[in-house]
Amino acid sequence: MILELADIRIHAGQNAAFEEAIERGLKTVVRNAKGFQGFKVNRSIESPQRYLLQIFWDTLEDHTVGFRESALFTEWRGIVGPFFDGPPKVEHFELLTKSA
Repeated sequence: MILELADIRIHAGQNAAFEEAIERGLKTVVRNAKGFQGFKVNRSIESPQRYLLQIFWDTLEDHTVGFRESALFTEWRGIVGPFFDGPPKVEHFELLTKSA
């Protein structure tokens, strides 16, 4: 399993609209991508325009090729992209250990 972690900053005053858009985009677009396993979205308490999006994928290529090079990615960015205050910082992680 691969964890995609996206650090997203949005324009001030757009929280409610962004939160609706990101949930809609994840549930209606991203979840249709091959290898998609699930997601989590967190909003920063100290910096309310900052969000951490976690998406779980079967493989790195499911995200970097299968999703990013598909029409689903274009649709996804059309939903959430207008809220971005700069491009998200995205990294990928692999699970090393897990608690019981």
